[in-house]
Amino acid sequence: MDAIKLIEQDSIKAEVPQFSVGDTVKVSVNIREGSRERIQMFEGTVIAIKGSGTSKTFTVRRLSYGVGVERVFPLHSPNVVKVDVIRSGKVRRAKLYYLRGRVGKAAKIKENIK
Repeated sequence: MDAIKLIEQDSIKAEVPQFSVGDTVKVSVNIREGSRERIQMFEGTVIAIKGSGTSKTFTVRRLSYGVGVERVFPLHSPNVVKVDVIRSGKVRRAKLYYLRGRVGKAAKIKENIK
């Protein structure tokens, strides 16, 4: 059991961005296409954060041409280059799955002004 924990400690990133559910984030992801690599941005609202340690993941949702697109990112993955917080949202839920059924202004989240 200790050997597994040691391996997990090596794969945890040193600097983890601070964000929570309801925040609008821009995730930079490393994409491999054949032999080439490029960085792709995915901007949206964090609707869920699950897990702990190396298995911690977060789900980001955005609307693309009127269609809802959700992506689940492992927080400590080497393919996730960086996570920038664009807006801080004020929500009272741990999971925002109710946003899936809403479009337009009904899907807006209040901004948390600090």
